[in-house]
Amino acid sequence: MTFDKGSNQSNLDCFLHCTTPLVQSQSLPKSEMRNLNRLWHPWERETVEYFTLGDLWNCYDEWSAYGAGVPVVLNNSETLVQYYVPYLSAIQIYTSNSYVNGFREETESGDGETRDSYSDSCSDESESDKLWRWDGCSSDEGGFEQDNLWHLSDRLGNLYFQYFERSTPYARVPLMDKINGLARRYPGLMSLRSVDLSPASWMAVAWYPIYHIPMGRTIKDLSTCFLTYHTLSSSFQDMDMEDDMESPKRKRKEGENISLAPFALATYKMQGNVWVTGNCGRDQERLGSLLSVADSWLKQLRVQHHDFNYFTGMINRRG
Repeated sequence: MTFDKGSNQSNLDCFLHCTTPLVQSQSLPKSEMRNLNRLWHPWERETVEYFTLGDLWNCYDEWSAYGAGVPVVLNNSETLVQYYVPYLSAIQIYTSNSYVNGFREETESGDGETRDSYSDSCSDESESDKLWRWDGCSSDEGGFEQDNLWHLSDRLGNLYFQYFERSTPYARVPLMDKINGLARRYPGLMSLRSVDLSPASWMAVAWYPIYHIPMGRTIKDLSTCFLTYHTLSSSFQDMDMEDDMESPKRKRKEGENISLAPFALATYKMQGNVWVTGNCGRDQERLGSLLSVADSWLKQLRVQHHDFNYFTGMINRRG
């Protein structure tokens, strides 16, 4: 997939392409296939491919150090490259009951110090619900009842780890640095495989602009920040993928790298039309649709995502 001045790809297409991790695929030994959770992997197949979380984080290594370069075509057909640094915004990892019996939540306190607290999440799903939908046990405060921590449904799994970033952007460290720090206490962040994770496992990455090349121009719309949402479970790996945003969808071929394209998106400081120009309003519709999916996902899991609330201006209404 290439991006040039003669391409039909929009700047939004280019951003999504350039910031989507392509993770090395591995094949699950046949001897382990019978041990898969059939609620999470109901399909019979000859081969099962997966990735490790460690390989996923490696995709963000160079981006964390130098930024991910996104070619952008301006309204006057001038092209520049805008660089974005990824930051871990939120993550929830649900595993099988056999992997872990409990966990502690990692959050960032206002003074920059890390503190522990038990999770306040739960699930009370009915059998008629679809695989990726859950009903939460909400408390009067709008969170989750701690008493239900140990009663997670088999379908949702056990919440091994979660992290929600609440510090200001300037106080954060890039994604790879954050993961390396957290993994010292939670080694599953490196060793867990996508086949070990329930469909409720997800992460959000905040992308903040740092500079563009060539330098010397101030373009208001290039201060836009993005929040991308990605599923982490193999349950979604057989979903159709696209060579590019305009072509028909196709199935991923066996042995290909696994694409973790975002299933939802939110933006902040999108003040101009650089990201939504030249394709008859399609990008504007996509942004609205992806934002709606993010909102629905968070509501289904009954979680408060600080960055999402901030990006969408709901910080005072939702917490």
